[in-house]
Amino acid sequence: MLDRTIQPEIKSLDEFNALIPKRLKFPNGVPVNVLNVGDKEIVRIDFVFDAGRWHQEHKLQALFTNNMLREGTASMTAAEIAEKLDSYGAWLDLSVSVSHAFVTLYSLNKYLEHTLDVLESMLKEPTFPEKELDVKVSNNLQQYYIGLKKTNVLAQKMFQRVLYGVEHPFGVSAEEEDYRQVNPLMLKAFFDSFYHSQNCTIFVSGKVSEACLEMIRRRFGDAPFGKPQEHPMHKTFEVKTAEEKCFFVEQPESSQSSVRMGMVTLDGDHPDFFKLRVLITLFGGYFGSRLMSNIREDKGYTYGISAGVTSYPTTPALVIGAETTPEFVKPLITEVYHEIDNLQQELVSEDELDMVRNYMIGDMCRNCESAFSWADAWIYASTLDLPDTYFSDFFKAIKDTSAEDIRQLAQRYLCKETLKEVVSGKKMS
Repeated sequence: MLDRTIQPEIKSLDEFNALIPKRLKFPNGVPVNVLNVGDKEIVRIDFVFDAGRWHQEHKLQALFTNNMLREGTASMTAAEIAEKLDSYGAWLDLSVSVSHAFVTLYSLNKYLEHTLDVLESMLKEPTFPEKELDVKVSNNLQQYYIGLKKTNVLAQKMFQRVLYGVEHPFGVSAEEEDYRQVNPLMLKAFFDSFYHSQNCTIFVSGKVSEACLEMIRRRFGDAPFGKPQEHPMHKTFEVKTAEEKCFFVEQPESSQSSVRMGMVTLDGDHPDFFKLRVLITLFGGYFGSRLMSNIREDKGYTYGISAGVTSYPTTPALVIGAETTPEFVKPLITEVYHEIDNLQQELVSEDELDMVRNYMIGDMCRNCESAFSWADAWIYASTLDLPDTYFSDFFKAIKDTSAEDIRQLAQRYLCKETLKEVVSGKKMS
């Protein structure tokens, strides 16, 4: 019998063994990553295209091209697409990042033949119907108008602009007129340029049988699809960080203010990147962090404050964010700098560092506990061109980071003079 009065022995994880996908290429050259894990009769298929905001010629072009794929094809209306997917118990997700566009299908294995018919039509013959596009633009415009009244939206837009400049994809934000410029011809041109077999990677996860791969191959792997052309040239953009330190966006009707602080920081190729992630987690990356313990728990200035590093393919940013009442904005910012001073001057205790290590390792394990979460992890790695050793290297860096490393990294990369401050809310006298 199990004696529940005795606490189980706590064991530390000594190594992290990543589940490497099986990699193959279809006859038409499309790379395929297979994660055959699990016993549920479900499969997930992700199409990843180099077709994010980085590649567009017009604002909103990438977003609406991707979102309109389900709104009508040469053989199916939007209603028919929705009805078919619903009747087969499938789920479709369409999303766009700065650099990539994603088309994700979850399907029961027994209905995969039928759900792939729908997916094939969407990826090969979308029509971008004007009526459906007008509805989608109108809905998005309403969200845009609502966002103009939210301090967190206004602060984030200004923060991106301050860090990267108005000509950089990370700093660009759409305005009302940009929504009105969206049209089917613009979307069709973007689709033709980027949604084709030479610009695509496929991830298949779940219970993946040979029959499943065969069905996918017949539709997307034998002959080229789309309008294949040379792989899109990777554009380069200059980061133009504003020289001023403090920025304010007034929202007089708001009872709360949004605070964003940060700066451009190291990319994933830098040898200090992994240990910097440990520092940022200790600083503000989890509920027991320095910022939360001081500014929420001790001072009561906010319900939540966080710090993290954005997952941008180049020039990621350190972002510190919080919502507070206008009278607490200045004290909150003061305490952020106070915690930076502490990290730069004092060694963290081994107990605190152990807590952060255990949290980060536990988070890695939670994020890689199923075939679908592994698919997310490898899509993340693929879109950032990370090596297969990324996860094990990250794990090792977490284990190896010392208190002295934390202090030196804080001195090197938490530069108070470089941090930009953006506040949106009611102006205080």
